[in-house]
Amino acid sequence: MKKRTKILVVDDESIVRESLRDWLESVDYKVLIADSGEEALRIIRHKKIKIMVADLIMPGMNGIELMKEARKIVPTISTVIITAHGSIQTAITAIREGAHDYIEKPFCPEKVELLIKNLVEHQDLIEENISLRRRIEDRYNFEGIIAKSHKMLKIFELIKTVAPTSATLLITGKTGTGKEVVARAIHHQSQRRNKPFIVTSCAALPESLLESELFGHEKGSFTGAVERKKGKFEAGDKGTLFLDEIGEINANTQIHLLRALEEKKITRVGSNEEIDVDVRVIAATNRNLKTLVQQGKFREDLYYRLNVVTIDLPPLVDRREDILPLAEHFLKKYAEENKNRIKNFSPEVVEFMLNYSWPGNVRELENMVERGVILSKNNTITLAELPQDIIHPAPAEGKTIEAVMRNHIINVLEETKSNISKTAKILGIRRMTLYNKLKKYNYTVNNIDI
Repeated sequence: MKKRTKILVVDDESIVRESLRDWLESVDYKVLIADSGEEALRIIRHKKIKIMVADLIMPGMNGIELMKEARKIVPTISTVIITAHGSIQTAITAIREGAHDYIEKPFCPEKVELLIKNLVEHQDLIEENISLRRRIEDRYNFEGIIAKSHKMLKIFELIKTVAPTSATLLITGKTGTGKEVVARAIHHQSQRRNKPFIVTSCAALPESLLESELFGHEKGSFTGAVERKKGKFEAGDKGTLFLDEIGEINANTQIHLLRALEEKKITRVGSNEEIDVDVRVIAATNRNLKTLVQQGKFREDLYYRLNVVTIDLPPLVDRREDILPLAEHFLKKYAEENKNRIKNFSPEVVEFMLNYSWPGNVRELENMVERGVILSKNNTITLAELPQDIIHPAPAEGKTIEAVMRNHIINVLEETKSNISKTAKILGIRRMTLYNKLKKYNYTVNNIDI
């Protein structure tokens, strides 16, 4: 049987705190009461309080001061501030200071019940978020790859199968899916693990220098070649050479690469001497090499030589089960690096991450979490710390009716200061329709009048 949620009601007026207690207990919450901020803090120190409802104006410590002190004891506590009728600006100030919502006196019991119900659901998300990090087992962390989705677990098995061999591999996938991480995992699982792992981006160098980078050159072989230089193939002898963005290499380099793969011999630029090399090549691309072959831009024989075994990495949007484990991994990583106490994501951030399309894949998720860790002032990352252009993306003007509608709805909402009833009336739609549209747009309103 699930334990009842503990709620603390704090108000110096006995009629207010007792009526709230009676109502909330009637709908199966466990309610504690306090008549001052000081008494409330004593209760919070000894009881597991998830939600606190506190009057804004009290003798001694006011509601906002109490909320701040309570968060020092229970960082995840959700606070609802009780305000006098018409004190909207005060309520907005409370929310800016960290309150989750507010209620006005005299209040409607049904509205309070709905508000508390939503906060309990948020608290459940927070607890799931915290426990998730503890539940990530070793099987979800394979050589630095964090995953639990069926698609990625199948890739783990494929890595285990091909890693001990000497087969050339091709890793495909969109930018940011983690192709280099997979290549490193293969190297670390292979018999070459104690030898070099060399990374080369084939798109990072001009065509004139790529061959020198891969195969080396002799002194004086071209302008600027002031001494002999070993290439990546020689540097990676007995190890693994990871060739990223393989689809960008030119026709001449393709010929020499094919020879190196087939004969395991290379020739430095400006030399006729053949050099034996023992290098396992793992290539990667975000392009369709088969299409490039059909277009005459990539050699068919090199394609088949590289494509002995292909590992196709799915985009993050196709493995949503991995989003939270990855986010938790990056949160722990950057919290340790920056020596701060960030521990959690707010429920709104969790919901956003699970519903966002992640065009930049794992790399975008990692960058977003790092940003959140750096900017967060509390121990929880909220939507305020995330890039606002992805939280509230500007609609593409003139492209779709939906984009124009989204822009219009949000403009009206801002003009009414987030008054849902007034906004719905102006737009000529029902409140529930407006709620559904805001959810669809991933638009969060902290101060909603329901």
